[in-house]
Amino acid sequence: MSQPIVSGGALDDATAATRHDVDVLVIGGGPAGTWAAISAAARGAKVVLADKGFCGTSGATAPSGTAIWYVSPQSDTRELAKQSRFDLGGQLAEHDWMDRVLEQTWVNVHQLAEWGYPFPVDENGEEQRTSLQGPDYMRLMRKRVKESGASILDHSPALELLVDGGGAVAGARGVQRQSGDTWVVRAKAVVIATGGCAFQSRALGCNVLTGDGHLMAAEVGAEMSGMEFSNAYGLGPAFASVTKSLFYKWATFYDEQGVKLEGAGSAFGRSIIARELQTRRVFACLDRADEQVRVWMRTAQPNFFVPFDRLGIDPFTQHFPVTLRLEGTVRGTGGLHVTGRDCSMSVEGLYASGDAATREMICGGFTGGGSHNAAWAMSSGFWAGAGAADHALAKCRAGTGRLYCAGDVGLRDTSHNLPFDSANVVKAVQDEVFPYERNWTRSGDLLDDSLGRLDALWTSLRTSAPARGAHEAVRAREAAAMVATARWMYRSAQVRTETRGMHRRAEYKSIDAGQRHRLISGGLDDVWVRRKEVDTGLVPAEHQGAHA
Repeated sequence: MSQPIVSGGALDDATAATRHDVDVLVIGGGPAGTWAAISAAARGAKVVLADKGFCGTSGATAPSGTAIWYVSPQSDTRELAKQSRFDLGGQLAEHDWMDRVLEQTWVNVHQLAEWGYPFPVDENGEEQRTSLQGPDYMRLMRKRVKESGASILDHSPALELLVDGGGAVAGARGVQRQSGDTWVVRAKAVVIATGGCAFQSRALGCNVLTGDGHLMAAEVGAEMSGMEFSNAYGLGPAFASVTKSLFYKWATFYDEQGVKLEGAGSAFGRSIIARELQTRRVFACLDRADEQVRVWMRTAQPNFFVPFDRLGIDPFTQHFPVTLRLEGTVRGTGGLHVTGRDCSMSVEGLYASGDAATREMICGGFTGGGSHNAAWAMSSGFWAGAGAADHALAKCRAGTGRLYCAGDVGLRDTSHNLPFDSANVVKAVQDEVFPYERNWTRSGDLLDDSLGRLDALWTSLRTSAPARGAHEAVRAREAAAMVATARWMYRSAQVRTETRGMHRRAEYKSIDAGQRHRLISGGLDDVWVRRKEVDTGLVPAEHQGAHA
C-alpha cells in the first residue's frame, strides 16, 4: 500500500531519492521558466529547472503559435503600441513597465534569431519576428537551457516550497512522476514560473496549468494582484481543445436553425456568444475567408485544423459547434504580485515570472492574449532569473542547515481520516467557475453564492487526510490550488464594484473613476483584499481622467 507523502515541520531530505544543492531553482519549464534558467546561469549561478511535464513540450505555448509584442524602437511605434491597449485595460497599465517589456522583448527576440530560431522571411528577404511557433520555440529553449549548464528535472512537479528558520524561501520538494520518488532541491532563491490556472478546462496545453505556483507561494506569505481579471474564455470548436481565436475574425456565427447571430462576430461578439450558449448551441463557419486567406491560415496555425481534418469537417463551408473554454489567469492578467523590478516578491528569495505573475503592469485589466503574455514571459523570465541569481550569489551557497516544509493542504497529516477526493474537488470548483452566468459577467449574489461553497470546500480540505503516493499528491495539490485560486478571484471580484477591463459586473455596468487601483489579495483560510494605487507618474496627459 502506498504511503502518505506527509509534510509539515523540519525537512528530512534523507528520505528523498534525489537531492540537489544549487543557487537557483526554477519551477516551471515554459517560456518564462526557460528564460529564467538561462538568465540565472549566465550570471554564474548553479541552476536546476523542475518541470511538471517534459520541458519543451508541456504548457500553453509548446503546442501553439503565438504572436509577440515585438515593436521597433524607431519613430513613435512603441508609444502607439502602448496607447492601443491602455484604455482597453482600464488604464491600469504602467508606462515604465510597458517600456521595459518592449525593450527587453526586442533584445530577447534578436537573441532568439542569433540562436537560430527559424523566423519566416517575407518577399523582401526580411525576417518577420512578430510571432513564434511553439514547437520550434520551446525545442530551442530546452536546448539553450541545457547548453547553459542548468540541470532539468522532467516530469517532476513541485509539491511545496522549503523555507529556512528566518522564513526565506530555500528550495522545494516534489516528486518524479514516472518513478514516484521524492526529490529535494535546496536553493538560495526560487523562481515561480508555473503558469496560470485554467481549471483543467481542456484548453490546449493548459491542463497542467492549475495554479500550483500560486498555492505554494501563498503558503509562504506571497500575495496576488489583479485576480478579478481572471475570466478569460477562449473561443474554439466544441469538439476540440484548440482555443486560438484569431481565425474567427473571418467567421459568421449561427444558431441551431442556421440563422445568423447578429453582432456575434463584432468586437463585443464574445458576450453575445456567452449569452446564447447559456440556453442553446452556437455554430460558426469561416465563410468570410477567401482562398488566399485560407492558404495562409493553414501555414500560420496548422494545429487549428487538425480536429476538423480528423472529423472530415470543412470549417470554411460547413457549420460547426463552438464553445467558450475558461482560460482563467492563463489568458487573463491576474497572478502573483511582484514588488521589485527584478520580479521579486515580498518573501525573501522568491521571484515570479510569466503567467504565474500578474501582467497588470503591461496589460491592465484586459487579457494579455498571446502577444503581451509572450513578451512578458520572456522579459519577466529574464529579469527573475537574473534577480534570483544575484540574490543567491550574494549569500553563501545552499548548505545543510535545517529547512522547513511549507506545504499544507493535501500534504500535512491532520490526524483526520477524511479522504481527499481530488476528482470531486476539481468538479466542485469547475461548477463555480465555468458557468458564463457566474464568471463571464459577475453579480454580487452569485459571487456570494459561489464563495459560500468554495470557502466550505477549502475548510473541508484542511481536515482531509494527506494524499497517498506521488500521483495522488500531485492531483491533491492541483485540486487545492484551483480552490485557492477561485477564492482569490471571486473575493477580488466582489470588491471591484464596477466594470473595468475584462471584469464585468452586472450591477455596475460602467467604469468608476474612483476605482482606478489594483486589488492585492492573499490568505488561505481567511482570504483578504486590499487596494494599491497605480503608478500614474508617466501617464500621458491626454489619458488622465479619460474615463471619469
